[in-house]
Amino acid sequence: MKILDYKSSTFANDLKVACEPVALSSNIPSAVADVIAQVRAKGDSAVFAFTKKFDGVDISKDTLKVSDAEFKLAQKKVSSADKKAMREAIACVKQYNLRSKPKNWRAKNPHGAVVGESFYPIKRVGLYIPGGNAPLVSTVVMTATLAKIAGCPEICVCTPPAKDGSINSHILCVLAMLGIKEVYKVGGAQAIASMGVGTESIKAVDKLYGPGNAFVIEAKRQLFGEVGCDLLPGPSEVLILADASANAKYIASDLLSQAEHGSGKEKIFFITTSKKLITSVQKEIDKLAQSLSRAEKLKKIIDDGCYVVLVPNLDAGVEVANYVAPEHMEIQVAQPEKLVGKLTTAGAVLVGENTPTVLGDFTAGPSHTLPTGRTGRFSGGLQVVDFMRRSSYVKYDKKSLAKAKDVVVAFGKMESLDAHYKSLLERI
Repeated sequence: MKILDYKSSTFANDLKVACEPVALSSNIPSAVADVIAQVRAKGDSAVFAFTKKFDGVDISKDTLKVSDAEFKLAQKKVSSADKKAMREAIACVKQYNLRSKPKNWRAKNPHGAVVGESFYPIKRVGLYIPGGNAPLVSTVVMTATLAKIAGCPEICVCTPPAKDGSINSHILCVLAMLGIKEVYKVGGAQAIASMGVGTESIKAVDKLYGPGNAFVIEAKRQLFGEVGCDLLPGPSEVLILADASANAKYIASDLLSQAEHGSGKEKIFFITTSKKLITSVQKEIDKLAQSLSRAEKLKKIIDDGCYVVLVPNLDAGVEVANYVAPEHMEIQVAQPEKLVGKLTTAGAVLVGENTPTVLGDFTAGPSHTLPTGRTGRFSGGLQVVDFMRRSSYVKYDKKSLAKAKDVVVAFGKMESLDAHYKSLLERI
């Protein structure tokens, strides 16, 4: 782990460097642009060709969409215990997000006119669910549940197929639980392009959602504006703020769990007031890693991407944490609630030693689709409102129109827009 000293004269620059994202391969933007252009020009045939090239899987018009038979088989393969866990996670996410669903409202403004807001579900949304070595079953729960709460009438899902052309049974099972049956066997940039621009078989969506690798995120970036996008989440991040009271084993296990994402581009920060704790955590990482299936890979990710910041006090720790603006922010100090209101840029704040990041990943309630790369400074995690659009509501009558006259005329004259204010005067 790389240790940064808050009191060092170079600390500000060292922290800036630590927060910089791992540079993308220079060929990614051009490669993604080519995928989008090919899908736009050739539709399904380009999708099939890219799936063969990148995933080694032959798909056709007949096998592109997951069939009812495949859904039924998947549900048979999933154990009752796993189904119970899925239902429990869905219930937690549903209960949490129902609280934040926006409601229409009406009120009178100072002129006596009726004003307000109306919210509508986005008609057609596209969810990307990563597959491959780590099929993100939880991402289905953390995106599709919100789309259902919002009432989106059309929910389209793309997820990469295995070598045999099948889709992970757990992903299909939880989709079925949520009543989603429009699922396509496509991954990578070609999936985002398919949903973003549309093909003969995959109807274009209004907005794209979900995490993915560098190619997926770059495709979302390039299509943004032509189609809506939720976030551009990069590699996973965690920041643990701890004092001398913290449990070294808990911290070590949480650092390793974050490293388990395995891309090698993860950002892992450990901020503490205690030199002794740093030493203890390093020892615990070595011990705990021995029991993990990918021990050497995880330890390398910790070596390359974990930054330890030694701070003189917790106020300094809060300052550093707010600069980093991490995706996940764990507070493992003696009195964690005292710090909650001071930590203002994290995607998710996990309070106390018994609240590891994994709870937010799988079941606590908030969506695990969160801002990364310091974008937490100006954005938050996925919410129900992200699956809806808002229209303002304004209704004047003759009486309220007359009260607004002086303001409208004044601004029309200030801006030399006489047709503007005369459009009101015509009515009175």
